[in-house]
Amino acid sequence: MATRKTSSDDLLGPVTLAVGQEDLLLDRAVREVVAAARAADADTDVRDLTPDQVQPGSLAELTSPSLFAERKVLIVRNAQDLSAESVKDVKGYLDSPVEDITLVLLHAGGAKGKGLLDAARKAGAREVACPKTTKPAERLTFVRQEFRTLGRSATPEACQTLVDAIGSDLRELASAVTQLTADVDGTIDEAVVGRYYTGRAEASSFNVADRAVEGRAAEALEALRWSLSTGVAPVLITSALAQGVRAIGKLSSARGGRPADLARELGMPPWKIDRVRQQMRGWTPDGVAMALRAVAEADAGVKGGGDDPEYALEKAVVAVARAARFRRGA
Repeated sequence: MATRKTSSDDLLGPVTLAVGQEDLLLDRAVREVVAAARAADADTDVRDLTPDQVQPGSLAELTSPSLFAERKVLIVRNAQDLSAESVKDVKGYLDSPVEDITLVLLHAGGAKGKGLLDAARKAGAREVACPKTTKPAERLTFVRQEFRTLGRSATPEACQTLVDAIGSDLRELASAVTQLTADVDGTIDEAVVGRYYTGRAEASSFNVADRAVEGRAAEALEALRWSLSTGVAPVLITSALAQGVRAIGKLSSARGGRPADLARELGMPPWKIDRVRQQMRGWTPDGVAMALRAVAEADAGVKGGGDDPEYALEKAVVAVARAARFRRGA
């Protein structure tokens, strides 16, 4: 979970430093600052920059006074990768920040670029910790906090079932919590989570994903139609597809070992390691990349980017099944 490491809670202070490698928490730290800035000034100018976009002298240009005196938020991602000349510019800015401009530095937190990290801290930057969650207990705590943040109550068993079903991806855990709180009234218990994530096999979003990553397109489409007809939310199906493909990608690039060791390394339950090992036969890195692109397109379609969510899901299922048997040059 993102945690504050300084006493300052001023979201519109001169500098916010988000430190860590958990993408969800880094993005939340950014969104929090941008939301506060736009609440203060709806016309806030937001610039989201990668290291290669921060060239020597560009920071001075971006922070120069505007004719319209607008508020600005400047976001620099992967600040540890800035060039030495750009780091010098940022350090100089930290010594004399501009009023109504908030600089958000996203830094991985390692030894690389430590000079900039130290300089930002010395300058009194508001700091948000965004560490990777590497332990099951940390993910369980994250899920509990997500429910609390949304003002909802979930039993310990429900939280554990959710973590066991989804694994280590915080985005997917957060999405599942949001979906459950939107759909379910009252306390969320293990039975509720079971209906969504481990319900009847033929109607389960995970059954759709399992058949698709195994290359069994016809069975995956049949499972998809069952799922949709029994009310499974389309967003849960795209989430399950994404998890299935990512699990194959993670395990195929991991070192060999016992399921228990791999489970700790990859953040999956041991039983899932065994299942993914069976499913990953025939997959190639190119196939994984193709499948992830297809799922991303379906996710956009399901969430409002297309006119027919069911068609978007069908396309994704077929694409994933084909990718499971993809061969370069075939």
